[in-house]
Amino acid sequence: MLERKNLRSRSRWLRFPFQGRATRMPQVRARAGVSPADEPRWLAPFVIACLFLLCLLPLISLAKAGFAGLVSGRSIGVLTEPATFAAIRNTLITATGGMVVSVVIGALFAFSVALTDVRGKLALSFAFMLPMMIPPQVTALAWVEMTGPASPLLKTLGLAPPLGSPQPLYSLSGISLLLGVQHAPLVFLALKAGLSASPRDGVEAARLAGATPFRVFRDIVAPLSLPGLIAGAAIAFVSGVGNFGIPAILGIPAGIEVLPTLIYTRLASFGAGTFGEIAVLSSLIAVIAAAGLILQQRALSGRDYRIIGLSGANAAFSLGRFRSIVELALVAILFFVLVAPLAALVASSLVPAYGVPLNLQTVSLRAYEEILFRQSMTLKAFANSMFLATASAFGLLAVSVPAAYLMTRRKGWLADALGILIEIPYALPGIVLAVAFILTFAAPLPLLDVSLYGTIWIILVAYFSSFLAVSLKPVMSAFLQMDPSLEEAARLSGAGFLRRMGDVILPLVAPAAGAAIILVFLIAANELTVSALLWSAGTQTLGVAIFNLDDSGSSDLAAALSVLVVVMVVLLMAALEALAKYLPEGVLPWRN
Repeated sequence: MLERKNLRSRSRWLRFPFQGRATRMPQVRARAGVSPADEPRWLAPFVIACLFLLCLLPLISLAKAGFAGLVSGRSIGVLTEPATFAAIRNTLITATGGMVVSVVIGALFAFSVALTDVRGKLALSFAFMLPMMIPPQVTALAWVEMTGPASPLLKTLGLAPPLGSPQPLYSLSGISLLLGVQHAPLVFLALKAGLSASPRDGVEAARLAGATPFRVFRDIVAPLSLPGLIAGAAIAFVSGVGNFGIPAILGIPAGIEVLPTLIYTRLASFGAGTFGEIAVLSSLIAVIAAAGLILQQRALSGRDYRIIGLSGANAAFSLGRFRSIVELALVAILFFVLVAPLAALVASSLVPAYGVPLNLQTVSLRAYEEILFRQSMTLKAFANSMFLATASAFGLLAVSVPAAYLMTRRKGWLADALGILIEIPYALPGIVLAVAFILTFAAPLPLLDVSLYGTIWIILVAYFSSFLAVSLKPVMSAFLQMDPSLEEAARLSGAGFLRRMGDVILPLVAPAAGAAIILVFLIAANELTVSALLWSAGTQTLGVAIFNLDDSGSSDLAAALSVLVVVMVVLLMAALEALAKYLPEGVLPWRN
């Protein structure tokens, strides 16, 4: 009784910024937090409805179209065509080869950055992440400009092969190589996360026992890094299966088709039963991607990878006199996979025609003038990409913030189900997602009698679905690091949900929301795979414009536009790095 009386007396002078008069506090809960009863009634239905429309409905449409085509027999013939078998074979070959290249390069960088005392780790990680941030069609175009007998850079250096020599990248091995370069950062991220948790005391104990660095690496570090290595390899394989930009730039000129490019050509022809056929082909991509993930789970099943002891930077190996050699090797890899292709891209954008050497007499800014001031197609593509990227970046916050709030406050099956729904579109190959949205919105919308197909709005909705997971991750990290007692205090003072959201929650998650905006903008502005199937006249994006310019033979214009895209990517990544100290841990992939 005395304790309750003292509590009431203290409530007379306890004031909160949410209301001007003194507030009597109700009984304090044993554990700070907000229960489902304190949420507005519309929150859970709103989040569930958004995720159903963005994530589940397109997949249902894809499954229905594929099943209907098989039952009716109109689409079953596509499974027996020689072109389909060839595309499946080429997809498996290029995805597997790209996975091997990704594992080799990504593991080398991950082990060097996470376990050794090399200098400039942040700069190395930042540079190594660039190939993943650069659009795949730009990567392919840069490598094409760097190799072959007509390369302006090689001609300038006097290293070009004889005229008439074949372009080595127009092959299955060339596609595999570039897929490996594009997806090596995925292996790097997956492996580095595991290496950062290497047991410090276990490594120190092995060293004190007289174990050599190689023995420590083989018996302690390597087994514990195996889950990250397998996970990275699986992600690289799945990404290679669904990649469209690299096989399109390198495979179409050589007559090499993979499943994504086969779907693209089938949709372009648009014959009878096209929707059913592309639904079946998209299902094949999904099946191959799922098989890769199942193999990953089977590889890890039955293994126990518990880490006992402390983890940290003390698990690093001192390279001694070999440190400079390792650093030079890492810089050399970055030069060949990043600097040299981009230099070739810049050189190609400064010459009047492909194959002309770059010198003081041939250097010209005509391509940039055409791109920025004269080409209506590229100007329209730039405007469309900026609109789509901006609308996606800011619009997704209206879904990701309520979803993150609900998932962090509601533990259990609901949060798990929402997380799975959000991850599915991001994990699916972009070409499959594009087909799903075509099937969903090909017919006019009910009641409105308006069709989104052929408009810029279907691309925007597909971006919402594809990049929701990207927007959610930083916001979710901020919610998990936020002390729930702050919102509880505001609630006890009488503040409603919207007032708590505006005065407490949003200011705390604002840095993470800013990071989510930049990340989504960065990815959406350069996207190709989804928009390649959804664009129409007047709705082309930057990725589509680069692909079309290169396909039409305007290599100098394609190179100039690609250079501008790369500059934009670097500036946006630099902006994120400048905001790093204000962001939750784990938001920026190139940082530990």
